[in-house]
Amino acid sequence: MTEEKEAKPAEQKTEEAKKETKETSVVAKKSEAVARGLSVHASMKQCMFICRFIKGKSVDEAISDLEKVIKIKKAVPFTGEIPHRHGNMMSGRYPVNASKISISILKSLKGNILANQMDPDKAKIYFASSSYASRPSKKGGGTFKRTNIILKAKEPAK
Repeated sequence: MTEEKEAKPAEQKTEEAKKETKETSVVAKKSEAVARGLSVHASMKQCMFICRFIKGKSVDEAISDLEKVIKIKKAVPFTGEIPHRHGNMMSGRYPVNASKISISILKSLKGNILANQMDPDKAKIYFASSSYASRPSKKGGGTFKRTNIILKAKEPAK
C-alpha cells in the first residue's frame, strides 16, 4: 500500500508540470495576425482597389475610412477611365457592398490581433490581397462573382 501512495504524488507532479508548460505556451506573443475572407460575394476588381486603399493603415483607421465609403463621403481610388472625384485624387468609386464585406473581415482581423496579444493601436495592415475564388454557375450559363481576401497585420519593429 505504501508503494501505491508514493506512486500517486509522482504522477500528480508530472501532470502539474504539463499544465504549467501549457499555460506558458499560451502566453507566448505572436508577431502577426491573419484574417481571411474565402469565397466572398464581391467583385475582384473592387476588392483589389479596397486592399490597396487600406494597406499601411491601422485596423480602426481602415474601418472608419470604409464606413465613410459606405456613406459616400470618401471615394476609393480606382484606375482606368473613371470620372474624377472631389478631394485629392484623380479617379475613384464608392464600392459599398465590397466595403461592407471588407469591414467584417477587418473586424475579425482586429479580434485576431487581440487574441495574439498585440497592441491594436500600433498594429498596421502590411499585407492586403484579393484573388479570384471558384465561381459558381448561374442559370443561363453565367457565373457569380467570388473573391478571396487575405489581410495580415503586425506591429512595426522598434
